[in-house]
Amino acid sequence: MEPVQSSARLTFWEAASIIIGHGIGAGILSVPYLASRNSWWDILWIAAVAYLINLLLHFMIAELSYNNGGAQFIRCFEKELFVGRIGKILTWIAFALLGFSTIVNVSGFITGAAAALTAWLGLPELAAMLLFYIVSAAIVYLGLKVVGVCEKIAVFSMVGVVGILLAATLLSELSPLSTDSIAFTNLLALYSMVAFSLSAVMSTPQVVKGLQGDVKQIRRAIAAGTGLNLLLILVITFMTLLGAGRDISQNGALVDLAAHLGGWVSIIGYIFTLLALATSFWANTLNLRDIVDEQVHWGPRWSWLIASLPCLVIALLRFTSFVGFTRLASVVQVLTGVGIIVAYHRSRRKAGASPICGRFGTLPFQILVIAGTLLSTVGALLPVK
Repeated sequence: MEPVQSSARLTFWEAASIIIGHGIGAGILSVPYLASRNSWWDILWIAAVAYLINLLLHFMIAELSYNNGGAQFIRCFEKELFVGRIGKILTWIAFALLGFSTIVNVSGFITGAAAALTAWLGLPELAAMLLFYIVSAAIVYLGLKVVGVCEKIAVFSMVGVVGILLAATLLSELSPLSTDSIAFTNLLALYSMVAFSLSAVMSTPQVVKGLQGDVKQIRRAIAAGTGLNLLLILVITFMTLLGAGRDISQNGALVDLAAHLGGWVSIIGYIFTLLALATSFWANTLNLRDIVDEQVHWGPRWSWLIASLPCLVIALLRFTSFVGFTRLASVVQVLTGVGIIVAYHRSRRKAGASPICGRFGTLPFQILVIAGTLLSTVGALLPVK
Protein backbone atom coordinates (compact mmCIF):
# COMPACT_ATOMS: atom_id res chain seq x y z
CA MET A 1 0.00 0.00 0.00
CA GLU A 2 1.39 3.37 -1.06
CA PRO A 3 1.11 6.50 1.09
CA VAL A 4 -1.56 8.94 -0.10
CA GLN A 5 -0.03 12.21 -1.23
CA SER A 6 -1.81 15.36 -2.35
CA SER A 7 -0.91 18.88 -3.37
CA ALA A 8 -3.80 20.26 -1.28
CA ARG A 9 -5.72 19.31 1.87
CA LEU A 10 -9.53 19.41 1.61
CA THR A 11 -11.99 19.91 4.43
CA PHE A 12 -14.85 17.43 4.87
CA TRP A 13 -17.40 19.64 3.10
CA GLU A 14 -15.01 20.51 0.30
CA ALA A 15 -14.47 16.78 -0.31
CA ALA A 16 -18.20 16.01 -0.09
CA SER A 17 -18.94 18.93 -2.41
CA ILE A 18 -16.64 17.51 -5.07
CA ILE A 19 -18.75 14.32 -4.97
CA ILE A 20 -21.96 16.37 -5.10
CA GLY A 21 -20.69 18.70 -7.80
CA HIS A 22 -19.63 15.84 -10.03
CA GLY A 23 -23.08 14.28 -10.09
CA ILE A 24 -25.32 17.31 -9.73
CA GLY A 25 -24.93 18.54 -13.30
CA ALA A 26 -26.00 17.03 -16.58
CA GLY A 27 -27.38 13.80 -15.16
CA ILE A 28 -29.68 15.38 -12.58
CA LEU A 29 -30.99 17.86 -15.14
CA SER A 30 -31.68 14.99 -17.55
CA VAL A 31 -33.50 12.71 -15.09
CA PRO A 32 -36.86 14.57 -15.20
CA TYR A 33 -37.12 14.10 -18.98
CA LEU A 34 -36.81 10.32 -18.55
CA ALA A 35 -38.91 10.35 -15.36
CA SER A 36 -41.77 11.97 -17.27
CA ARG A 37 -41.93 8.78 -19.35
CA ASN A 38 -42.52 6.61 -16.24
CA SER A 39 -44.90 6.47 -13.29
CA TRP A 40 -44.08 8.38 -10.11
CA TRP A 41 -43.69 5.26 -7.93
CA ASP A 42 -41.25 3.75 -10.42
CA ILE A 43 -39.10 6.85 -9.93
CA LEU A 44 -38.87 6.18 -6.17
CA TRP A 45 -37.88 2.52 -6.19
CA ILE A 46 -35.46 2.98 -9.08
CA ALA A 47 -33.77 5.85 -7.22
CA ALA A 48 -33.42 3.71 -4.07
CA VAL A 49 -31.84 0.77 -5.93
CA ALA A 50 -29.48 3.02 -7.89
CA TYR A 51 -28.37 4.78 -4.70
CA LEU A 52 -27.46 1.59 -2.82
CA ILE A 53 -25.50 0.12 -5.73
CA ASN A 54 -23.69 3.40 -6.39
CA LEU A 55 -22.73 3.81 -2.74
CA LEU A 56 -21.09 0.37 -2.80
CA LEU A 57 -19.34 1.24 -6.07
CA HIS A 58 -17.91 4.49 -4.69
CA PHE A 59 -16.62 2.82 -1.52
CA MET A 60 -14.88 0.18 -3.65
CA ILE A 61 -13.34 2.86 -5.87
CA ALA A 62 -12.14 4.77 -2.83
CA GLU A 63 -10.47 1.66 -1.44
CA LEU A 64 -8.87 0.85 -4.81
CA SER A 65 -7.44 4.38 -5.00
CA TYR A 66 -6.44 4.26 -1.31
CA ASN A 67 -4.49 1.04 -1.89
CA ASN A 68 -2.63 2.77 -4.75
CA GLY A 69 -1.70 6.04 -3.05
CA GLY A 70 -4.73 8.05 -4.23
CA ALA A 71 -4.15 7.28 -7.92
CA GLN A 72 -6.77 7.78 -10.64
CA PHE A 73 -8.28 4.85 -12.54
CA ILE A 74 -5.78 4.43 -15.32
CA ARG A 75 -2.85 4.19 -12.91
CA CYS A 76 -4.84 1.71 -10.77
CA PHE A 77 -5.66 -0.36 -13.86
CA GLU A 78 -2.01 -0.37 -14.83
CA LYS A 79 -0.94 -1.66 -11.42
CA GLU A 80 -3.78 -4.05 -10.63
CA LEU A 81 -5.37 -5.17 -13.90
CA PHE A 82 -3.29 -4.63 -17.03
CA VAL A 83 -0.27 -6.87 -16.60
CA GLY A 84 1.91 -8.82 -18.99
CA ARG A 85 2.94 -8.00 -22.52
CA ILE A 86 -0.30 -6.38 -23.62
CA GLY A 87 -0.65 -4.38 -20.42
CA LYS A 88 0.63 -1.15 -21.95
CA ILE A 89 -1.70 -1.45 -24.95
CA LEU A 90 -4.71 -2.07 -22.72
CA THR A 91 -3.74 0.87 -20.53
CA TRP A 92 -3.73 3.23 -23.50
CA ILE A 93 -7.04 1.82 -24.76
CA ALA A 94 -8.62 2.43 -21.35
CA PHE A 95 -7.08 5.90 -21.28
CA ALA A 96 -8.57 6.70 -24.70
CA LEU A 97 -12.05 5.39 -23.81
CA LEU A 98 -12.21 7.16 -20.46
CA GLY A 99 -10.87 10.36 -21.97
CA PHE A 100 -13.42 10.21 -24.78
CA SER A 101 -16.25 9.61 -22.33
CA THR A 102 -15.26 12.53 -20.12
CA ILE A 103 -14.77 14.90 -23.06
CA VAL A 104 -18.19 14.02 -24.49
CA ASN A 105 -19.71 14.40 -21.02
CA VAL A 106 -18.21 17.86 -20.50
CA SER A 107 -19.34 18.83 -24.01
CA GLY A 108 -22.85 18.14 -22.75
CA PHE A 109 -22.30 20.57 -19.86
CA ILE A 110 -21.23 23.28 -22.29
CA THR A 111 -24.25 22.61 -24.52
CA GLY A 112 -26.66 22.70 -21.58
CA ALA A 113 -25.14 25.88 -20.17
CA ALA A 114 -25.35 27.55 -23.57
CA ALA A 115 -29.05 26.65 -23.77
CA ALA A 116 -29.63 28.27 -20.35
CA LEU A 117 -27.63 31.43 -21.20
CA THR A 118 -29.40 31.76 -24.55
CA ALA A 119 -32.84 31.38 -22.99
CA TRP A 120 -32.02 33.73 -20.09
CA LEU A 121 -29.85 36.46 -21.61
CA GLY A 122 -30.56 36.03 -25.29
CA LEU A 123 -26.87 35.43 -26.07
CA PRO A 124 -25.93 33.83 -29.38
CA GLU A 125 -25.17 30.13 -28.89
CA LEU A 126 -21.52 30.52 -29.87
CA ALA A 127 -20.95 33.38 -27.42
CA ALA A 128 -22.76 31.48 -24.65
CA MET A 129 -20.55 28.42 -25.11
CA LEU A 130 -17.36 30.47 -25.13
CA LEU A 131 -18.37 32.45 -22.03
CA PHE A 132 -19.21 29.36 -19.99
CA TYR A 133 -16.05 27.56 -21.10
CA ILE A 134 -13.66 30.43 -20.32
CA VAL A 135 -15.05 31.10 -16.84
CA SER A 136 -15.32 27.41 -15.85
CA ALA A 137 -11.96 26.32 -17.26
CA ALA A 138 -10.21 29.15 -15.41
CA ILE A 139 -11.32 27.66 -12.06
CA VAL A 140 -9.86 24.25 -12.93
CA TYR A 141 -6.61 25.86 -14.03
CA LEU A 142 -6.10 27.04 -10.43
CA GLY A 143 -6.09 23.48 -9.04
CA LEU A 144 -7.68 21.10 -6.53
CA LYS A 145 -8.04 23.43 -3.54
CA VAL A 146 -9.71 26.21 -5.53
CA VAL A 147 -12.05 23.69 -7.15
CA GLY A 148 -12.95 22.29 -3.72
CA VAL A 149 -13.73 25.74 -2.32
CA CYS A 150 -15.78 26.73 -5.38
CA GLU A 151 -17.64 23.42 -5.32
CA LYS A 152 -18.59 23.98 -1.68
CA ILE A 153 -19.86 27.52 -2.34
CA ALA A 154 -21.78 26.39 -5.42
CA VAL A 155 -23.37 23.39 -3.68
CA PHE A 156 -24.70 25.43 -0.75
CA SER A 157 -25.93 28.06 -3.23
CA MET A 158 -27.76 25.39 -5.22
CA VAL A 159 -29.47 24.00 -2.13
CA GLY A 160 -30.83 27.49 -1.44
CA VAL A 161 -31.90 27.92 -5.05
CA VAL A 162 -33.74 24.59 -5.03
CA GLY A 163 -35.61 25.67 -1.89
CA ILE A 164 -36.78 28.85 -3.63
CA LEU A 165 -37.78 26.98 -6.78
CA LEU A 166 -39.67 24.36 -4.79
CA ALA A 167 -41.68 27.02 -2.98
CA ALA A 168 -42.45 28.82 -6.26
CA THR A 169 -43.49 25.57 -7.93
CA LEU A 170 -45.85 24.59 -5.11
CA LEU A 171 -47.48 28.05 -5.29
CA SER A 172 -48.08 27.75 -9.05
CA GLU A 173 -50.58 25.63 -10.97
CA LEU A 174 -49.53 22.00 -10.52
CA SER A 175 -49.69 19.19 -13.04
CA PRO A 176 -50.79 15.69 -11.94
CA LEU A 177 -48.09 13.06 -11.51
CA SER A 178 -48.16 10.25 -14.04
CA THR A 179 -49.33 6.80 -12.95
CA ASP A 180 -48.71 5.22 -16.36
CA SER A 181 -45.91 2.79 -17.12
CA ILE A 182 -45.35 3.32 -20.83
CA ALA A 183 -42.62 0.75 -21.57
CA PHE A 184 -40.14 -1.44 -19.72
CA THR A 185 -37.31 0.13 -21.73
CA ASN A 186 -38.20 3.48 -20.15
CA LEU A 187 -37.57 1.98 -16.70
CA LEU A 188 -34.10 0.85 -17.72
CA ALA A 189 -33.33 4.21 -19.32
CA LEU A 190 -34.41 5.99 -16.12
CA TYR A 191 -32.32 3.66 -13.95
CA SER A 192 -29.33 4.31 -16.17
CA MET A 193 -29.67 8.09 -15.88
CA VAL A 194 -30.24 8.05 -12.10
CA ALA A 195 -27.16 5.82 -11.68
CA PHE A 196 -25.20 8.21 -13.90
CA SER A 197 -26.46 11.20 -11.89
CA LEU A 198 -25.26 9.60 -8.65
CA SER A 199 -21.94 8.67 -10.18
CA ALA A 200 -18.86 10.54 -9.07
CA VAL A 201 -16.49 7.69 -9.85
CA MET A 202 -13.73 9.84 -11.28
CA SER A 203 -13.93 12.33 -8.40
CA THR A 204 -13.64 9.68 -5.70
CA PRO A 205 -9.82 9.49 -5.98
CA GLN A 206 -9.78 13.30 -5.55
CA VAL A 207 -11.57 12.78 -2.22
CA VAL A 208 -9.04 10.12 -1.20
CA LYS A 209 -6.16 12.46 -2.07
CA GLY A 210 -7.75 15.62 -0.68
CA LEU A 211 -8.53 13.95 2.66
CA GLN A 212 -5.01 12.44 2.61
CA GLY A 213 -6.13 8.87 3.28
CA ASP A 214 -8.33 9.57 6.35
CA VAL A 215 -10.55 6.46 6.08
CA LYS A 216 -13.41 7.69 8.30
CA GLN A 217 -13.58 11.06 6.58
CA ILE A 218 -13.47 9.41 3.15
CA ARG A 219 -16.45 7.18 3.99
CA ARG A 220 -18.40 10.08 5.48
CA ALA A 221 -17.69 12.43 2.57
CA ILE A 222 -18.77 9.84 -0.01
CA ALA A 223 -21.93 8.89 1.91
CA ALA A 224 -22.88 12.54 2.51
CA GLY A 225 -22.17 13.58 -1.07
CA THR A 226 -24.05 10.68 -2.65
CA GLY A 227 -26.96 11.03 -0.21
CA LEU A 228 -27.42 14.73 -0.88
CA ASN A 229 -27.25 14.03 -4.60
CA LEU A 230 -30.09 11.52 -4.26
CA LEU A 231 -32.19 14.05 -2.33
CA LEU A 232 -31.60 16.71 -4.96
CA ILE A 233 -32.44 14.28 -7.78
CA LEU A 234 -35.81 13.49 -6.20
CA VAL A 235 -36.65 17.11 -5.33
CA ILE A 236 -35.71 18.45 -8.77
CA THR A 237 -37.46 15.60 -10.58
CA PHE A 238 -40.79 15.87 -8.76
CA MET A 239 -40.61 19.67 -8.76
CA THR A 240 -40.19 19.65 -12.54
CA LEU A 241 -42.93 17.08 -13.07
CA LEU A 242 -45.36 19.08 -10.90
CA GLY A 243 -44.44 22.35 -12.56
CA ALA A 244 -44.01 21.42 -16.21
CA GLY A 245 -45.87 18.11 -16.38
CA ARG A 246 -44.89 15.95 -19.34
CA ASP A 247 -43.96 18.99 -21.39
CA ILE A 248 -40.25 18.48 -20.74
CA SER A 249 -37.67 18.83 -23.52
CA GLN A 250 -34.13 17.50 -23.79
CA ASN A 251 -32.49 20.87 -23.00
CA GLY A 252 -32.31 20.28 -19.24
CA ALA A 253 -35.12 20.15 -16.69
CA LEU A 254 -34.85 23.57 -15.09
CA VAL A 255 -34.76 25.34 -18.42
CA ASP A 256 -38.26 23.96 -19.02
CA LEU A 257 -39.40 24.69 -15.45
CA ALA A 258 -38.06 28.23 -15.62
CA ALA A 259 -39.95 28.82 -18.87
CA HIS A 260 -43.13 27.44 -17.27
CA LEU A 261 -42.90 29.56 -14.12
CA GLY A 262 -41.76 32.72 -15.91
CA GLY A 263 -40.97 36.06 -14.24
CA TRP A 264 -38.18 36.45 -11.72
CA VAL A 265 -38.46 32.80 -10.71
CA SER A 266 -37.22 31.76 -14.13
CA ILE A 267 -33.93 33.56 -13.43
CA ILE A 268 -33.44 31.35 -10.35
CA GLY A 269 -33.88 28.26 -12.51
CA TYR A 270 -31.28 29.45 -14.99
CA ILE A 271 -28.84 30.24 -12.17
CA PHE A 272 -29.22 26.72 -10.75
CA THR A 273 -28.66 25.19 -14.17
CA LEU A 274 -25.46 27.16 -14.67
CA LEU A 275 -24.15 26.38 -11.18
CA ALA A 276 -24.92 22.67 -11.58
CA LEU A 277 -23.22 22.43 -14.94
CA ALA A 278 -20.24 24.48 -13.74
CA THR A 279 -19.63 22.15 -10.74
CA SER A 280 -19.71 19.12 -13.01
CA PHE A 281 -17.40 20.84 -15.50
CA TRP A 282 -14.90 21.60 -12.70
CA ALA A 283 -14.96 18.06 -11.28
CA ASN A 284 -14.73 16.22 -14.59
CA THR A 285 -12.01 18.33 -16.19
CA LEU A 286 -9.96 18.32 -12.96
CA ASN A 287 -10.15 14.51 -12.93
CA LEU A 288 -9.25 14.25 -16.61
CA ARG A 289 -6.37 16.69 -16.11
CA ASP A 290 -4.90 14.40 -13.45
CA ILE A 291 -5.47 11.29 -15.56
CA VAL A 292 -3.68 12.90 -18.52
CA ASP A 293 -0.83 14.08 -16.30
CA GLU A 294 -0.40 10.62 -14.74
CA GLN A 295 -0.29 9.05 -18.19
CA VAL A 296 1.81 11.45 -20.31
CA HIS A 297 3.62 13.48 -17.60
CA TRP A 298 3.29 16.81 -19.43
CA GLY A 299 2.55 18.80 -16.29
CA PRO A 300 -0.75 20.19 -14.97
CA ARG A 301 -1.00 23.17 -17.37
CA TRP A 302 -0.73 21.24 -20.64
CA SER A 303 -2.82 18.43 -19.15
CA TRP A 304 -5.50 20.98 -18.22
CA LEU A 305 -5.60 22.28 -21.80
CA ILE A 306 -5.82 18.76 -23.25
CA ALA A 307 -8.62 17.93 -20.79
CA SER A 308 -10.77 20.99 -21.45
CA LEU A 309 -10.28 22.39 -24.97
CA PRO A 310 -11.58 19.36 -26.96
CA CYS A 311 -14.83 19.57 -24.96
CA LEU A 312 -15.47 23.05 -26.35
CA VAL A 313 -14.69 21.93 -29.90
CA ILE A 314 -17.15 19.00 -29.75
CA ALA A 315 -19.85 21.23 -28.25
CA LEU A 316 -19.37 23.79 -31.03
CA LEU A 317 -19.86 21.04 -33.62
CA ARG A 318 -23.43 20.53 -32.24
CA PHE A 319 -23.01 16.76 -32.33
CA THR A 320 -26.23 15.97 -30.41
CA SER A 321 -28.66 17.36 -27.81
CA PHE A 322 -27.97 17.95 -24.11
CA VAL A 323 -29.62 14.70 -23.00
CA GLY A 324 -28.07 12.94 -26.00
CA PHE A 325 -24.58 14.00 -24.89
CA THR A 326 -25.32 12.80 -21.37
CA ARG A 327 -26.63 9.38 -22.42
CA LEU A 328 -23.70 8.82 -24.79
CA ALA A 329 -21.16 9.66 -22.09
CA SER A 330 -22.89 7.40 -19.57
CA VAL A 331 -22.34 4.34 -21.79
CA VAL A 332 -18.53 4.41 -21.57
CA GLN A 333 -18.31 5.64 -17.98
CA VAL A 334 -20.68 2.95 -16.72
CA LEU A 335 -18.79 0.24 -18.64
CA THR A 336 -15.62 1.47 -16.93
CA GLY A 337 -17.22 0.36 -13.69
CA VAL A 338 -16.76 -3.31 -14.59
CA GLY A 339 -13.01 -2.86 -14.97
CA ILE A 340 -12.91 -0.94 -11.70
CA ILE A 341 -14.51 -3.80 -9.76
CA VAL A 342 -12.15 -6.38 -11.26
CA ALA A 343 -9.20 -4.16 -10.35
CA TYR A 344 -10.66 -3.67 -6.86
CA HIS A 345 -11.01 -7.44 -6.40
CA ARG A 346 -7.31 -7.94 -7.16
CA SER A 347 -6.27 -4.97 -5.02
CA ARG A 348 -8.35 -6.11 -2.03
CA ARG A 349 -6.88 -9.61 -2.20
CA LYS A 350 -3.33 -8.24 -2.50
CA ALA A 351 -3.78 -5.77 0.39
CA GLY A 352 -5.23 -8.42 2.70
CA ALA A 353 -7.41 -5.82 4.42
CA SER A 354 -10.44 -3.66 3.66
CA PRO A 355 -10.37 -0.44 5.71
CA ILE A 356 -13.12 1.36 3.75
CA CYS A 357 -15.56 -1.32 2.51
CA GLY A 358 -15.21 -4.07 5.11
CA ARG A 359 -17.62 -6.98 4.43
CA PHE A 360 -19.52 -4.83 1.92
CA GLY A 361 -16.57 -5.21 -0.42
CA THR A 362 -16.71 -9.01 -0.56
CA LEU A 363 -17.39 -10.98 -3.76
CA PRO A 364 -21.23 -11.07 -3.55
CA PHE A 365 -21.35 -7.27 -3.33
CA GLN A 366 -18.81 -6.96 -6.14
CA ILE A 367 -21.08 -9.10 -8.34
CA LEU A 368 -24.08 -6.96 -7.36
CA VAL A 369 -22.25 -3.78 -8.42
CA ILE A 370 -21.19 -5.32 -11.75
CA ALA A 371 -24.79 -6.42 -12.41
CA GLY A 372 -26.03 -2.91 -11.69
CA THR A 373 -23.34 -1.46 -13.94
CA LEU A 374 -24.26 -3.71 -16.87
CA LEU A 375 -27.96 -2.99 -16.39
CA SER A 376 -27.22 0.73 -16.44
CA THR A 377 -25.22 0.36 -19.65
CA VAL A 378 -28.11 -1.44 -21.35
CA GLY A 379 -30.50 1.28 -20.20
CA ALA A 380 -28.29 4.00 -21.67
CA LEU A 381 -28.47 2.34 -25.10
CA LEU A 382 -32.23 1.80 -25.23
CA PRO A 383 -34.62 4.20 -27.00
CA VAL A 384 -37.12 6.14 -24.87
CA LYS A 385 -40.79 5.90 -25.83
